[in-house]
Amino acid sequence: MRYQQQDAVEFVPGESLKDCPAARRALDFHLLPEAQASKAEPFVARADLSMLEALNHASELLRCAGATAYEAADALKGPQRDLAFSVVHMVNLARSMVDRSLDAHPQR
Repeated sequence: MRYQQQDAVEFVPGESLKDCPAARRALDFHLLPEAQASKAEPFVARADLSMLEALNHASELLRCAGATAYEAADALKGPQRDLAFSVVHMVNLARSMVDRSLDAHPQR
């Protein structure tokens, strides 16, 4: 697939940008803190999510985070590698706590 350049928008020096939707969105993003705050939480758990489902999901997310951190750490050397592997260790510790909670849950 070839990249097709879209037509450029021509700016006329005498025109006001106050009626330009793109300019309004850019200004709102940079100048209105509440506009940024509403976008600060990209993930919200469902209200009907049970504790067991949430713990299972957290365990899987931590498994993926550990695998990703391990792959990233494996490519490093020296102190950066040590630091990255400490992240792997902390993720695995957190996952073991979640898994322990799942093991203790009576419905598992």
